[in-house]
Amino acid sequence: MDFNFSETQTMLRESLARFLRERYDFDTRQKMLASPGGRDPAVWQAFAQELGILGAPFPEAMGGLGGGHVENMVIMEELGRAIAVEPYLDTCVVGGAALMRAGGAMAEALVPAIVRGEVIIGFAWAEPKSRWNPARIATRAVADGAGWRLDGHKSVVIAAPYATHLLVTARTSGEPGDAHGVSLFLIESSAPGVVRTDYPTVDGWMASEVRFDGLRVGPQALLEPEGEALPWVEELLDRAAAATCAEAAGAMRRLHELTLDYARQRVQFGQPIAKFQVIQHRLVDMLMEVEQAVSMTYQATLRLDLPAPERARAVSQAKAKIAKGARFLGQAAIQIHGGIGITQELAAGHYFKRLTMLESRYGDQDHHLARLEAQLLAEAA
Repeated sequence: MDFNFSETQTMLRESLARFLRERYDFDTRQKMLASPGGRDPAVWQAFAQELGILGAPFPEAMGGLGGGHVENMVIMEELGRAIAVEPYLDTCVVGGAALMRAGGAMAEALVPAIVRGEVIIGFAWAEPKSRWNPARIATRAVADGAGWRLDGHKSVVIAAPYATHLLVTARTSGEPGDAHGVSLFLIESSAPGVVRTDYPTVDGWMASEVRFDGLRVGPQALLEPEGEALPWVEELLDRAAAATCAEAAGAMRRLHELTLDYARQRVQFGQPIAKFQVIQHRLVDMLMEVEQAVSMTYQATLRLDLPAPERARAVSQAKAKIAKGARFLGQAAIQIHGGIGITQELAAGHYFKRLTMLESRYGDQDHHLARLEAQLLAEAA
């Protein structure tokens, strides 16, 4: 198997990495987080107009670059290195994929708008009691004339405070936990009946508790056949989990670099602490976690188009391993830095916070180990 990147993929990585080094350094990021809205919309526009990366996974006929999962992985890894608060995953990896599959007039209108930086999508699938199970949802969609009426509550919807649209899972029949009856809707976030409670997350992102109170949408908002969306939602979640692994791998590599630099500069007992054997061993252990995270991310990404059981197995293996590795690396980095590692002024603590959030986003280690175990037992039976 060839693990070399194509010339186009290499150029994509290098151009994004250069942009983030020059215009998204740690101090600039801190100013963004402290500003109203917690971000700089000009960065998203630069992604669209200057770099063109928002079109990476979309066909050239719609203004995209004609890429796919590997291009998404490359972009997410670089965003992870910069701990960038940009909603590429929710908008392009998840929302764009849902639109491309649905097709029709909505896709023809919104996909080019995503590429131009005019549309941002928040993925509203998790609920307070769902525990990463997309079938365990209580949000209801009831037929209302030709359209639908939605009522329910979605939790921790990343990017919802500034999203133009929300990709929403709702139950059109059955009870929470049933495989049948899950439907998928794309709605405008400004529609009457959408009530948000916005807040910053511990790692600097903006999220919302989103409540639907008698939200009425037209028939075009339903993206999948009514009640049959669960397999596709599960695939979207696997794509999102693989992208999260790529982001975590990028953040882990950068945090290891920061820790290594600090250990070379920090002098104790007359010499840099990087010369202490115990610190050297810990830094090597951290590097091993980085390299394993990258390898597991490649494995999961390259299996996203395989049949559901093989795809799910690869994604759960990667997410479980990387969640464990991210925790180890983050804790080791803070221990080597000492108390300064958790201050606001030092980047290391912010990478630690981001890795802590990525550890559980789209399923934590326990969830993916349990999912993997259930699949293997079912296959054995």
